[in-house]
Amino acid sequence: MGMEQAVRFPTTPPTWAAARDILAKRGHTFQVGMIDGQLAFPDEEPQEPWSELRLRTPHGMITVRRETNRLVFVTWGNAEAGLRELWHALATAFAEAGGGAIESS
Repeated sequence: MGMEQAVRFPTTPPTWAAARDILAKRGHTFQVGMIDGQLAFPDEEPQEPWSELRLRTPHGMITVRRETNRLVFVTWGNAEAGLRELWHALATAFAEAGGGAIESS
């Protein structure tokens, strides 16, 4: 069972690059594992508009699903503290990059 949180945006969600840059400034790094169900190189840039990203962290995987003006962030229900921290950091960075609001956590 997974845990989800979502971010709703006034328009379309921001790019992965915009959120990634915010995360890097905060000392967080993520590697792209899959883009829209296809394996990806760790430094590969997803083409806009992507529909799903799977991001690797030192603590585990986080999935980001795109909807019209919303992103949903999913991780394991039994995620340890380090993965939950990065899960929140990822949602926060996307919210900041696109002027969005976190709906749930």
